Amino acid sequence: MTVELNERRHLINLSYRLLGSLADAEDVVQETYARWYALPPDRQRAIASPGAWLTTVASRVCLDLLGSARVRRERYVGEWIPEPVPDQPGDPADRVTLDESVSMAFLVVLESMTPAERVAFILHDVFCHSFAEVAEIVGRSPAACRQLASSARRRVAAVPSVPATDRADVVRAFKRAWEAHDIGALVALLDPAVTVTADGGGLVEAVLRPIEGVDQVVRYAAELAGRLPGLTLLERTVNGQPGLVMRQDGVTVTVLAFDVAGDRITRIWAVRNPEKLRPW
Repeated sequence: MTVELNERRHLINLSYRLLGSLADAEDVVQETYARWYALPPDRQRAIASPGAWLTTVASRVCLDLLGSARVRRERYVGEWIPEPVPDQPGDPADRVTLDESVSMAFLVVLESMTPAERVAFILHDVFCHSFAEVAEIVGRSPAACRQLASSARRRVAAVPSVPATDRADVVRAFKRAWEAHDIGALVALLDPAVTVTADGGGLVEAVLRPIEGVDQVVRYAAELAGRLPGLTLLERTVNGQPGLVMRQDGVTVTVLAFDVAGDRITRIWAVRNPEKLRPW
């Protein structure tokens, strides 16, 4: 039971990083275990490392899903943002380990990679699998997988690293400025080239394209505050980083994730799609 618990936790963490969706990660883990239990007992006993077998199967299922996801997202209404995860008090087997490799900025960079790049990088750089093991999963040579991971690594290197305490100070100041309708304070907190990206999935109102530039973002924030009376802002951990949750009448309507450089906010991701807010 403990072995299965540990393996399930590992598979959830792996699949979420590969797919950017907790719901899809849970489906992958369910499918992986279904394939395991469908094996005849003698086949199961012949597998020297069940954990390695489960990881291989889950990674291949994710690789297939990443290929089809690109087609699905071409039909997605508006911008697609990875599903945010909170601190998770539930079943330990279903928890995503919250570290730098699940920050929203990190996941968004992963979205720019090819499926093979993403799988090679996550398996090798995050989960420490050898390139020989990665090659077996991806179906390419170890040398090719090394190149895939190297290409992915260069993209990830652009993700800024700001201490969590500093991020929290900036996000808290943003919350106070929003609540006080203090335009000057908001402008001071935002990078001149700040970008806001919202994800409503066609299910709720959300801007369909990113809003760029401090003037446009402040104007949008002021309009939003005017249209949503009774909105409550709460400080919460979003993908292991300081973030905000918007609630209206006790219901979570938006989760905000931030990218910070120095003491300025450079990116805001606003997840409004209710299907992505079920853990909140």
